[in-house]
Amino acid sequence: MLTDCYLPRLGGIEVQVADLSARLVARGHEVEVFTLTPGAVGFGQTETLDGIRVHRLGVRLPRQLLVNPLATRGLRAQLEGFDVAHIHMGVVSPFASDCGFVTSRMGLPTTMTWHCVLDKAESAVRAAGIVRRWAQSGMAMNAVSDVAATPLRRIVDGPPVTVLPNGIDVDAWRPTSGRPLLGDGVVRFVSAMRLEARKRPVQLVEAMAKVRAAAPRAGVRLEILGEGSERAKVERTVDRLGAKDWVSLPGRVPRDTLKERYAASDVFVSPSVLESFGIAALEARVAGLPVVGRVGSGISEFVTDDVNGFLANDDEELVRRLTTLAVHPSVRSRMTAYNLKTDPAQGWDQVVQAAEAEYARARALAG
Repeated sequence: MLTDCYLPRLGGIEVQVADLSARLVARGHEVEVFTLTPGAVGFGQTETLDGIRVHRLGVRLPRQLLVNPLATRGLRAQLEGFDVAHIHMGVVSPFASDCGFVTSRMGLPTTMTWHCVLDKAESAVRAAGIVRRWAQSGMAMNAVSDVAATPLRRIVDGPPVTVLPNGIDVDAWRPTSGRPLLGDGVVRFVSAMRLEARKRPVQLVEAMAKVRAAAPRAGVRLEILGEGSERAKVERTVDRLGAKDWVSLPGRVPRDTLKERYAASDVFVSPSVLESFGIAALEARVAGLPVVGRVGSGISEFVTDDVNGFLANDDEELVRRLTTLAVHPSVRSRMTAYNLKTDPAQGWDQVVQAAEAEYARARALAG
């Protein structure tokens, strides 16, 4: 596993790579992680984390910046003897990109997973031509959703780009005793995200203010779980809208607490347009919550409009859909029942088998 981000740093890529690695080990594979994320050991050293060898190739920098141009020096020798390399690409992944050059020069079978929607970066990636050359020379390309894969297919121009979704432990997120009936006349909306501009937390607060105005009897509440550089801006928005009594910002919470917050909520909201997958939304969907997101985001991989949630074309429609759920408990109940009885296609058993298929494809492409 070659990734800029890894535990103990917390985020979508970090947790997914760690969980996938653990699941592969449980199936008898030998997995090692090479990352820029600092851990308990110094630069260039190795530690064992949850039974997996983790090579720490980064240095501690202000603001947790993951940058080290020297990280791949000597990496080729370290990768000798591996059967396949799995590179994980995010919005900005200098180490993962450098690893692509290393494994391609070695002839090491490689699969590259894109965890991001390229959006405005698509033209730059196409112009550079590197990803296209990698794909056409035999690197197995995939993305976490069809939304993320679509621009990649345009870039590689021919070689197949498959979907290797994020995985979820369905049993861990499924309520063991159904969902409690709170019965206090309050409709609780919840979201879990990094408080960053591309996740659109400010727009979420503004949208929920319109929902409250449209459904004054619903007692609408909003809880946004997470941290990020936009927190101060979100707080100012809450102040401007006079929303302190109905919006809460508890910060980042561990998985167990997140599950508890979902159990105490009625609807999950994801306002992000550039959402490559939406693992928090999938967790909420498995927990039984109707999920409301945007058309064209990765959430469409596991949400069907008007079946187990709503998909909105724009913010105005988002407000209308949220208002529907606020004032019609029967719609919420119908969607919750579907989510509780229907497993998603992204359970870990299916995802690990898909990963193994990608490794086999990478080895076949490399001859």
